[in-house]
Amino acid sequence: MDRITLSGVTAIGYHGVFDFERREGQPFVVDAVLHLDFARAAESDDVRDTAHYGQVAERIKDWITGEPLNLIEALAVRIADDLLSKFGIQAVDVTVHKPKAPIEVPFGDVAVSVHRARKVGQRP
Repeated sequence: MDRITLSGVTAIGYHGVFDFERREGQPFVVDAVLHLDFARAAESDDVRDTAHYGQVAERIKDWITGEPLNLIEALAVRIADDLLSKFGIQAVDVTVHKPKAPIEVPFGDVAVSVHRARKVGQRP
């Protein structure tokens, strides 16, 4: 399976379990790996025959800046399910980073990752 990798889509979101997270917001960073077959796109050389990564980035940004969720796990699953349903892909890996998470010890990043794939026989 071929892949499109989109790394570091960043926006301010209001996700979290604490009131101040929902009030003040913080950066969220999303990486997505789209699994699909490039054969048709390679032959046609037409963006309509692939997953348009500019549109994918906009969808991800919309989820980050959209309705607040308590958990980044919920955000990752919603992004993955949305991308799988809206773009002609077979599978997707989504990682949501919360680099400013309210953790009391020094840390570099906290992230969750999900993988979603179409069921056997399910068409994009």
